Amino acid sequence: MKHSQWIDISQPLTNDMAHFPGDSPYNYSLTYAKKDGGPANVGQMTASLHTGTHVDAPFHYDSEGETIEQLPPDLYIGQAKVIDVSHTETITADVLSSFDFEGISRVLLHTSLPNNPKHFPEEIPELNPDIADFLHVKGIKLLGVDMPSVDAPDSKELATHHALHANGIYILENLMLDGVHPGTYELIALPLALHGADGSPVRAVLKPLEENRNED
Repeated sequence: MKHSQWIDISQPLTNDMAHFPGDSPYNYSLTYAKKDGGPANVGQMTASLHTGTHVDAPFHYDSEGETIEQLPPDLYIGQAKVIDVSHTETITADVLSSFDFEGISRVLLHTSLPNNPKHFPEEIPELNPDIADFLHVKGIKLLGVDMPSVDAPDSKELATHHALHANGIYILENLMLDGVHPGTYELIALPLALHGADGSPVRAVLKPLEENRNED
């Protein structure tokens, strides 16, 4: 019997991974260790909730927005389409119009930004806010990107965050898509139920679907 292969598209959490400038870095250490005579190894971690691969709750950019535990889990489970937009540094509604979104409510964008969890990029490809209206019309409810943010790291307005929110589209960031072929997959990227929180790290995985054979 042949078993389907799940593909891990989340950044590994390591003490030397990059973090958003000014944010809390990730750190794992042992609070108690067997080598010191304890009955078990017990670890602790500190990190920003936007460490590595993570989801944004609307509360992240809207003080009246939903917090992470208020979001339905099925947003982050189900069919998702990976599309390759690495040919351009500016991703607009016009760029996305060349792709087929029929029957899909989750889209993951493979951009030109190389996957490098240990380096925080000085610049990232631009996601024009006009993609939000376009994706809403197409029925998209979750947008994933292989970048640390859907807006430029130095953005004060967070225009694309707000445009997506206004169109009911939720955000998944810092995916690892360099080795993923464009096509349709089963996605699982569940956040933790952190009450009152503005986001959560996730373990994001994809399982190829049969129709990928027909994808270019």
